[in-house]
Order: sequence, then structure tokens, then C-alpha cells
Amino acid sequence: MSRRPKRPPETVDIVDLTHDGRGVARTDGKTLFVDGALPGETVEAVRLRKRKTHDEGKVLNLLVSAAERVEPACPWFQICGGCSLQHLDGSAQLAAKEKVLLDNLLRIGGVEPRKIYPPIHGPALGYRRRARLGVRWVEGKGRALVGFRERFSSFIADIEYCPVLAPPADDLIQPLSRLVSGLSLKKRLPQIEVSIGDNRTALVFRILEDPTDRDLDSLRQFRIAHGVDVYLQRGGVDTIAALDGVAAPLVYHLPEFGLEYRFLPTDFIQINAAINRQMVSRVTELLGLEPAWRVLDLFSGLGNFSLPMARRAASVTAVEGDESLVARARENAGLNGIDSAEFHVANLFEECRDLPWAAGPYDAVLLDPPRSGARQILPVVDGARRIAYVSCHPGTLARDAGILVGDYGYRLEGAGVIDMFPNTAHVESMALFIRD
Repeated sequence: MSRRPKRPPETVDIVDLTHDGRGVARTDGKTLFVDGALPGETVEAVRLRKRKTHDEGKVLNLLVSAAERVEPACPWFQICGGCSLQHLDGSAQLAAKEKVLLDNLLRIGGVEPRKIYPPIHGPALGYRRRARLGVRWVEGKGRALVGFRERFSSFIADIEYCPVLAPPADDLIQPLSRLVSGLSLKKRLPQIEVSIGDNRTALVFRILEDPTDRDLDSLRQFRIAHGVDVYLQRGGVDTIAALDGVAAPLVYHLPEFGLEYRFLPTDFIQINAAINRQMVSRVTELLGLEPAWRVLDLFSGLGNFSLPMARRAASVTAVEGDESLVARARENAGLNGIDSAEFHVANLFEECRDLPWAAGPYDAVLLDPPRSGARQILPVVDGARRIAYVSCHPGTLARDAGILVGDYGYRLEGAGVIDMFPNTAHVESMALFIRD
């Protein structure tokens, strides 16, 4: 029986970070991505996979440590794929993300901001109020594992708690494991979605078969013991229902604007409550909204930006592709006594210039697109005095920035990072475009 020969370890110098937080080394004419390594370090590494453009490996021994290296806060950092940068000092994380943003703007968009805004950042732990936890029954362990997937693997990491999840979910990993292990459908429950409001916590159990009466009793006992709301999802999102119909609306607040939002457990909200408050405040400040201005909010969701801007401007037109989120935005506007905002459903990745709301003119525009960016809708925003762009992908922001500057005559007044996901390599950012 032949065995693949073990690859020998090699000593390499780390010169950069990848987009997912791995160290970059260049050796033997090929790039090597090294899991667990940081720029400025010398490590003994072993190659695990060979790719066409690069190889992948991991650290065996740390020979020269970077000054920015710190002890990870999570005992399972080395195996869990939920975080990738807990071994890097927080200020160094921000600097690395800012470098990614500026490099993308210059390399992809051919633009540089006149100003670099201070990073928006907050607590590095206990911040995550939305998560999808994987669930898997492991026969060899005789129990169900609940948590995030292992690094570069489909297996669920065996952890006891998660310091990144917001309370009380951070301490529910093992209780959920025990709960699922005792259910008849323990092998038919692949996911638990966590959603935490300012007032309560909801858990959505994705089930692939109907629960027994005994299962339902166990879920009720868990709900009472841990003070959470339990939902079951048998099929698509339209099948989600609270156990026994017992659940109150989840809410979050933006105190600076006197706003309360109601949302459902599977609605999109920003993951990090503290960062979201700062982000909304920064956006409204940068736009310089005046009482007579008309504002257009595209990819508006449930009104996270629309309602605060309606507090500052004459009117806000909000457009979103998800009909259920638009309904929620209307409800939240009514809940907060806002009648200067109107809400529309539209696919913003299709031609929209002939739709009534697109006629404008608008004084300011807020863009908050998904990872694919906002390229298709840019002709609609042309003409606004100011455009604020909130991005979850620096590459598509850079592409769209190049279009706004090169094709539409805007200047990139400023840009900065938003640390929505501390301890990860995920880069969120915002940019301001101005036409004089």
C-alpha cells in the first residue's frame, strides 16, 4: 500500500496577510499561504495543499514572532473557523484592514481618497448578535456538536462556549448540544440560527422532519430554562413559526435618533450593534443633511439608515429588493412616528431609471449594497450632491468608486474602515463622494 510522502518542513519569512487572514510567504518562485502566521514573522511551515497559483500550509513552529502577536482570547481559536485574527493585536487588525481598503481603491478603482476617516471600532468580544450555528450528530462522540465549522473544513468545531457571540448566546453552545443530543431528530437538525435583540434572544431550529411530542416538550423546557424564544423552520423562510406561538418582537435601538426597530429572527440586521450605532451616526454626519434635502436610500433593508436620515432631511425615498423587509421598514416608520419616508420594492440589479422613484432629483444618496456592489444602479444616483457608500466588500466598492469618479465626475472625498467583524479578516468600509 503506497502512502503519500510527508512534505518536509521549511523555514519562510511572512511578508503580508491574505484576505482571509493567512500569512503570505514567497519561496521557490511560488506564493505560500500559511495559516497562523503574521507579517514580520519567521516560521517553520509545512505545505498541505498545492494549487495552480499558490500553495497552502500551516505553522509548525514560530521562530521569530511579530510584535503585534497576542494570545487569542478563545481557547479554540486554532481549530474554529469563526475567527481568523485573534492572534493579531486589535490596532494592527485595523491597520491591516485599512491597507486592504486603500490598496483596492488604488489597484481596482484607480482612485485615492482625499481623507482617510478614523476607523469605526468597538469591543472585540461579545459583539455578534446574529449567527448561523452548524449542528452535526457525531456518532463517535455520542453527542451533537453545535458551533462554527473548523478552519478549512466541513466539520463542526468541538467548543464549549463562544466569546464572540453576544450574551446570552455565548454560553448556550453546550446547553444546545445537550438539547439536540436528546431529540429524536438529532440527525435531522443541521442548523440553529441565533438572533439577539436589545430585549430578547431568538433561536431558529432548522429541522428536516417533524418533531415528536417529546421533542416539543424538550424545546419548551429549554425555552423556559434559558429565557429564549424558540422558532422551528420545517422548510423555506415562510415556514418559520414560534414554538406554541410564544414569542415577542425582537427590537434594537438607535438612541441618538430616538428610534426603536422591530425585526424578525431571520431579518437582515447589522451583526454588531455598537458598530451599527456609530456607523449610522457617521453616515448622517458625512452626508451633511439639511432640512430641505431629499434623500435616496438604496438597498435600504428595514430602514436602518432611512429612519435616522428622515429625522434630519425633508424626505427619504427608500428602495429595497426584499418585499418583507420593505414591509418591516414601513412598520418601523409608523412605530416611530415618521411620515416623511416612503418605501418601494425594486430589483436594484436591473434597469430602474424608468421607475417613478428614480426620477429624482435627490440631494444625497446612501448606498448599502451586498457584496456584489452597486454598479447597475449608479446611473440613478448621478446628479446627487453627496453619495455615501457603505460596503461589505472592498473590491466592489473600489470598482464602483472608479465609475463614480471616472464616468460621473465625483471626487472621492474620504474613505475609512468599519470593524463590523473584529478578529476576522472581513473588511467593511464607507466612502463619501462629492460633486461640487
